[in-house]
Amino acid sequence: MKSPHAIVAPLALGAALTLMAVGPARAGDDCQKRTEKADHKLHQAIEKHGPDSPDAQHWREELAAARSYCWEHGHRWWDEDTHQWRSERNWDDHDHDHR
Repeated sequence: MKSPHAIVAPLALGAALTLMAVGPARAGDDCQKRTEKADHKLHQAIEKHGPDSPDAQHWREELAAARSYCWEHGHRWWDEDTHQWRSERNWDDHDHDHR
């Protein structure tokens, strides 16, 4: 009969490798969700309070922070308007100003 260590060690290694593989994908999902939320809330704030409102400014800052975070941690950012990942840091911080 195999020792418990001979059974547990390969299982633990497999679990660790699986978590390492899922980690970057999950980070991408989190970035996408964070960007989607900030973009949606910004559109809502602009509709309800206007583009120069404190609420709109707050969500504009959240959107910029989400894009920056994604770029810093994955060298890509989620473009909610086109629903795709971008691999160049070419977003426009004023794309939702409506001026």
